[in-house]
Amino acid sequence: MAQITTGIRRVLSHPAVYDAFQLFTGSKWGRARFARQVAARPGDRVLDIGCGTAELLDYLPEVEYWGFDVSESYIAAASKRYGPRGNFVCKLLDSKDLESLPKFDVVIASGVLHHLDTDTAHELFRLARSALRPGGRFVSIDCCYDNHQNTVSRLIVSLDRGQNILDGDGYKKLASTAFDDVVGRVYHQVWIPYTHWIMECRAP
Repeated sequence: MAQITTGIRRVLSHPAVYDAFQLFTGSKWGRARFARQVAARPGDRVLDIGCGTAELLDYLPEVEYWGFDVSESYIAAASKRYGPRGNFVCKLLDSKDLESLPKFDVVIASGVLHHLDTDTAHELFRLARSALRPGGRFVSIDCCYDNHQNTVSRLIVSLDRGQNILDGDGYKKLASTAFDDVVGRVYHQVWIPYTHWIMECRAP
């Protein structure tokens, strides 16, 4: 996994600090926008790969939610906060897990792709494709670089723990290894300068 976990970035491994940092950088706004793009309906099955503290649940209707993350502290925080609203699993999702899980209406990866090296990202997309029902959607959000972002936004993005931050075309290229139907859009946050890429991939 391509991310920095030393110095100030290590502090973000603590769930409370991580959530506070997300609030400071405007990620609450980004998460609400992302939830609108996810567009989950009541009763949908939702798989969240790299769910973190599962705060996206604050913006989702009553769904059958499965969240996977390798951080014990994040999963513990999610379980404590949301309890029976979701199924929280502390492990790296793999193909064997999918054998015992239902097919999903939506698979999401929120702030995950830019932490992954290319091979690991390709594997994530393959897993997402396998997990989806026919016509299901994979939706992701990540910080990104863009020709139209301002200097402050580019600086803040560059300080992220993830070390594989791409532009929109770069993320689409990763997704195209598993999906044929891939669309995305850049969003520029103004009040706290930041740039997000939201992408949607549809299974046939």
